[in-house]
Amino acid sequence: MLTYLLRRVLYAVPIALSVGLVCFLLVHIAPGDPINAIVPADAPQELVDQIRRDYGLDRPLPIQFGIWLGRVALGDFGLSLATGRPVWSDLSVAIVNTLRLAVAAALIGFLLGCVLGALAGSLQGTAIDKIAVALAVTGVSVPHYWLGMVLVVLFSVTLGWLPAMGAGPGGSSDWAWDWEHVQHLILPAVTLSVIPMGIVTRTVRGLVAEILNQEFILTLRGKGLSRGGIVLHVMKNAAPNAIAVMGLQLGYLMGGSILVETVFSWPGTGLLLNNAIFQRDLPVLQATILVLAMFFVALNLIVDLAQTALDPRIRRA
Repeated sequence: MLTYLLRRVLYAVPIALSVGLVCFLLVHIAPGDPINAIVPADAPQELVDQIRRDYGLDRPLPIQFGIWLGRVALGDFGLSLATGRPVWSDLSVAIVNTLRLAVAAALIGFLLGCVLGALAGSLQGTAIDKIAVALAVTGVSVPHYWLGMVLVVLFSVTLGWLPAMGAGPGGSSDWAWDWEHVQHLILPAVTLSVIPMGIVTRTVRGLVAEILNQEFILTLRGKGLSRGGIVLHVMKNAAPNAIAVMGLQLGYLMGGSILVETVFSWPGTGLLLNNAIFQRDLPVLQATILVLAMFFVALNLIVDLAQTALDPRIRRA
């Protein structure tokens, strides 16, 4: 197991370097000059050149990449072009908020998806199966930003039950574990959970249906094993693949929440990315994309290790 862990970590190193290179190049390939976003249109050329030198944007791209990579390795993501503050001071708060939202959405989506998928897989052809499949298809098909706006109109504007914006009272970005703040988490978490709910439902349904038709299940039934014992065997066999899908979905929740966070003004990485794109804030864009990508790489590593621990066939391979 230790050898497998070390091998997987070594595999992750070139992936991390490649992701860093892509993150650096993407924002430089995009059209426009980031300096124009922070200086007035009538600014003298001397001032523009000075700012470009201060941020190192006058050097060749390979040198810029080397300097940037060295600073990132030391935890220094530079200064924001828009605010002048250290990038990490804003990014660290945004990551925590996005992680809070993603975990809440994952708990809702994964729990509903597992329950609906298990029921649909064990009761194929019944009304419950058809309802679960319909909910799964709807969850995957409905644009979550549109669903977010519908929920805001219904629960915030019409009924006035839940707040629509921010992470705290008055649109604040501060957080505390009390009902006043949790209310702000409900609508964006439910909105973000519909896609993983649909994917997990369809995945678990297929796994359960396939396992129930295998010969060892028929043998267990023939031996008179209780329904609870059969369910336990089905869960153990379905767990590795289900965990892999859930791990990927959690990564997508972290990186794909930009539209939902924008709709609800949730102060996470999605909203930070949205603002940085419009402001052409290269240091914020590079740091945010890199951190989210590294989170995805780390999550894949954790999922691989969890699969190896749960499935002895992977360990033997």
